[in-house]
Amino acid sequence: MLRSCAARPRTLSALRAARGGAPRPARDPGPARRSFSTEKVIHKDHSLPNPSWSKDLRLLFDQFMKKCEDGSWKHLPSSECKVPQRIHSFKTYFLDSKPVKEDQLSQARPFTRSYEVGQGFEYAMFYNEDEKRTVCLFQGGPYLEGPPGFLHGGALATMIDTTLGVCTISCMGLFMTANLNINFKSPIPLCSVVVISSQLDKVEGRKVFVSCNVRSVDEKTLHSDATDPVLVILYPYRMTFLHLILLFSLQR
Repeated sequence: MLRSCAARPRTLSALRAARGGAPRPARDPGPARRSFSTEKVIHKDHSLPNPSWSKDLRLLFDQFMKKCEDGSWKHLPSSECKVPQRIHSFKTYFLDSKPVKEDQLSQARPFTRSYEVGQGFEYAMFYNEDEKRTVCLFQGGPYLEGPPGFLHGGALATMIDTTLGVCTISCMGLFMTANLNINFKSPIPLCSVVVISSQLDKVEGRKVFVSCNVRSVDEKTLHSDATDPVLVILYPYRMTFLHLILLFSLQR
């Protein structure tokens, strides 16, 4: 079938030549088509299982992916890709900020995705729109050590802030953290898995109040919680799941 289709144009050209007509000139391909976007997009999702993931992290990931089948939960992709337009859009809210040199900006990447696979922050996030809730499955690598054999408190604070931010973005829009109080209750063994759960509590004007807690996989140990965290909305609009996909696939 394919051979007959490919031979048909040659046959028509031969018939024209036999009748004394000149073969139809080849079409000029013209200039190469330009893409609608000049930004290079990398779609590698770092929130998918890799060899460094423990059995507990893989099991939890599979359980939440199962919940996504009925649409109640959605998996949020995560990438280290950078989009300059998002950077410039964010800077418009801070007119007094000092400009960043382009060569420095080209080397920038998200803090939580700046380590080698398995050495730093390994996590996956899921969002439930009806419950206004975000869950982060987090495994801290060996480069995040604080006390010998345990996760650094600053690394945990980073993931709490990240999870709170995703919850706020999902429900409200672009934000900045204004206040964050963390109670550390039990140390987390290095390279173990914890579940960070965040939920929207209330909104007062441009202030968003969200709650968060960090528990062990079996939910018996409360490692930490965040009390009365306040996040200030910069660009108030509710993001759809499509916006979330674009945001976390193309985050810088």
